[in-house]
Amino acid sequence: MTNDYTEFVSSIKKQTGIDLGLYKEKQMKRRLTSLREKRGFDTFSSYFKAVKNDRELLTELLDRMTINVSEFFRNRLRWERLQSNLLPDLLKDKDCINVWSAACSTGEEPYTLAILLHEFLRWDQMNILATDLDETVLHKAQQGIYHERSLKEVTQEQKRKYFHHDGKVYQVNDELKKVISFEQHNLLADSFTGKYDLICCRNVLIYFTDEAKTEIYTQFANHLNEGGILFVGSTEQIFHPEKYGLRTIDSFFYQKM
Repeated sequence: MTNDYTEFVSSIKKQTGIDLGLYKEKQMKRRLTSLREKRGFDTFSSYFKAVKNDRELLTELLDRMTINVSEFFRNRLRWERLQSNLLPDLLKDKDCINVWSAACSTGEEPYTLAILLHEFLRWDQMNILATDLDETVLHKAQQGIYHERSLKEVTQEQKRKYFHHDGKVYQVNDELKKVISFEQHNLLADSFTGKYDLICCRNVLIYFTDEAKTEIYTQFANHLNEGGILFVGSTEQIFHPEKYGLRTIDSFFYQKM
């Protein structure tokens, strides 16, 4: 079975360019075994033959590989620290800010960023790039339609200002949508471009190998402007950030030196 999975990893890389070997094997193998068995395949070999010829199965596989669990202001205390302690200095003397929300899932994070930034800036002073590997979740993000449970950390005032409410469904308003560009991007394979004042990548790198994390943190640091901030998830503390040219400025926030 080990060889069966190893061959599956190799085949998926040739087919899609996605290297499953850069994810922690135990967690990824368990997740994909569950999906494979759910679809009635006894081996990864037979599963791959089906995936190769069935777009729906491939889309489902990509969705299972990514961790699409999100909500607005997830771990709200961290967002409050960003708003009150870090953004005022970051935005000082800036006419415009460039932000990257990496592995943005269904869009709650980039929309949260836009809401926070609008407390300091006009809409035309912010540019937010939101990327994810999964085209399906990017489509959902572009639609900007969310159930009430995703907004449990959003204040009533923010709901009133930034959303249209219809029953238990909330639609983000057009002003929020206009400042965000959604694009497909694979953190493990695609090139990194642009320079950013703030990069958010939260609750996804925990699933990657140490080798992959080192490469991604290096790339993030290279694409931060001087003084720019990297914001990571609450289980993704960076040990020895100085090796990336970063310094810790708060829990889970790192600044380009």
